[in-house]
Amino acid sequence: MDGKQEKSSTSRKKSAKSGSRAKSKSRSKEQAVSAPGSKATSQANSNKRSQALTPTQESGAEKPANLPQLPSMQFVPEKMQAIQKDYLEELGKVMVSKPEMVKMASQDRRFNNPTWLDSNFAGLAALYVLNAKTISAMTDAVQTDPKTHARLKFMTQQWIDAASPANFFATNPEVHQKMLDSKGESLRAGIENLVSDMRKGRISQTDESAFEIGKNVAMTAGDVVFQNVLFQLIQYKPTTEKVGAVPLLMVPPSINKFYIMDLQPQSSFVKFAVDQGHTVFLISWSNIQDEASQLTWDDYVEKGILKALDVVLAVSDQPKANILGFCVGGTMTATALAHLAARSQEKVASLTLMTTLLDFSDSGVLDVFIDERHVRMREEQLAKGGLLKGSELASTFSFLRPNDLVWNYVVSNYLKGEKPVPFDLLYWNSDSTNLPGPFFAWYLRNMYLENNLAKRGRLTIAGQKMDLAAVRVPTYAMGAREDHIVPWESAWKSLTNLGGVKRFVLGASGHIAGSINPASKNKRSYWINESAEGERVGESAAQWFAGATEMPGSWWNDWATWLKTYRGEDISAPVSAGNTKYTAIEAAPGSYVKVRTPTNS
Repeated sequence: MDGKQEKSSTSRKKSAKSGSRAKSKSRSKEQAVSAPGSKATSQANSNKRSQALTPTQESGAEKPANLPQLPSMQFVPEKMQAIQKDYLEELGKVMVSKPEMVKMASQDRRFNNPTWLDSNFAGLAALYVLNAKTISAMTDAVQTDPKTHARLKFMTQQWIDAASPANFFATNPEVHQKMLDSKGESLRAGIENLVSDMRKGRISQTDESAFEIGKNVAMTAGDVVFQNVLFQLIQYKPTTEKVGAVPLLMVPPSINKFYIMDLQPQSSFVKFAVDQGHTVFLISWSNIQDEASQLTWDDYVEKGILKALDVVLAVSDQPKANILGFCVGGTMTATALAHLAARSQEKVASLTLMTTLLDFSDSGVLDVFIDERHVRMREEQLAKGGLLKGSELASTFSFLRPNDLVWNYVVSNYLKGEKPVPFDLLYWNSDSTNLPGPFFAWYLRNMYLENNLAKRGRLTIAGQKMDLAAVRVPTYAMGAREDHIVPWESAWKSLTNLGGVKRFVLGASGHIAGSINPASKNKRSYWINESAEGERVGESAAQWFAGATEMPGSWWNDWATWLKTYRGEDISAPVSAGNTKYTAIEAAPGSYVKVRTPTNS
């Protein structure tokens, strides 16, 4: 009771006495609640959790009213003592024995050469390797919830990778030797490389001057037949006399340029599909600038994919098309098909998903960045407009593999003064794109944080309730076995959310190398499980793999055989792009793909 609100002094005195007794009781209660392991503690914590999960009354959205508390972490003394014992034993060996020192250092490939192992720097390298192993073991021994543990391991590994003696001028003997051999030229060149990259606002991973879009990447012939603020639609020229009547629409991810699917001719997925006798159309997403920063996920579905599909059908004069989505392009494509299913519109003959998440319950290494606090911060920054800059996205993805995509180039470019070698895949990787803020913020919350797409009827997109099970077209889905962005088990699980007959194929390697594995090079392998196809594709990803057979070469060949069933009758290849309504605007690859994200953005 507040005495200031009372009118009489008598009431104030009574209130003071009552307040004193209440405070005394409250202190006693607080002492009881704070006792570790007590029932009161458990009940209080339960109440706090319940309060934290109460939906906000203002918006009606199911969001926590309070941000989550810091996670608890515990160490098991016995495990820590065992790690300490192992460390001291290994340290003793390294300090007194040069062979043991060399053996320890050579466990890290960065130190596995004579410049390190035959010099006094072998001891420094050995200590780094030993300390890195020990810190990793300590991190593994922490007892906490799985998400916190994954975050702890990720951040610890970032620190370990950054602290390598190979990354510093003073502690890298290869750098010293290079400087002596070149009479200081390597040092001069390294400084020039550093200054050049500072102007770019990014670390150079390849010789960017060796590539030009439309000249030696994105070379497949075709024409742009439609464009709006979101995308250009490219129709590729046929290379066969006959083509399937049913066209193929490709939907690449909007977070990168489309030409990952059309690199040089021998590694172009687009050219491969054209050579199989398909009339191929492809969406080239716009590199979003400030004037389009209000665009939403609904816009990408309705004004993007669904509009492109209508143009494809009109140009081809067909009632249905085959459609393929890659990564987040596949996620958007699935929502577009669920939109069509809700309206009972049958415009798609088959669906192909490449390394695509529809169920985000296990979203791989990216999950370490996702929680209510982070998503809410992004919503405050971007949900009402603005841009997520391409440079930020590129930096995030590079630090998922820092030794390969960051520190490797710091050492070679700046410390050794070497010029990066030309590599088309890394040129594409450095060609980042912006995303509209509302699109990105919605994607974070509804996919990565709340996994709403996998919940029937939870989302409404472009005016229609989402039910993936209502998508009953034949579906081919591929995952990549070493994919750290879309774990293959999650790609498999995502497929099970769809209706209709399904086929799952597992490619070797990672997110990009596993997807873009040219059939012409006959490299790597893939896995199929003929017994786990149809309406169901097995009880679990592990069960699917247990019954799978490894096949040599590229999964592209398997996909081509599957898609041939759905390409329709053979007809004469079109002699020109577009039709009377949708005429050729400019030659492929179009102008949208050439819009670069400004440096230092």
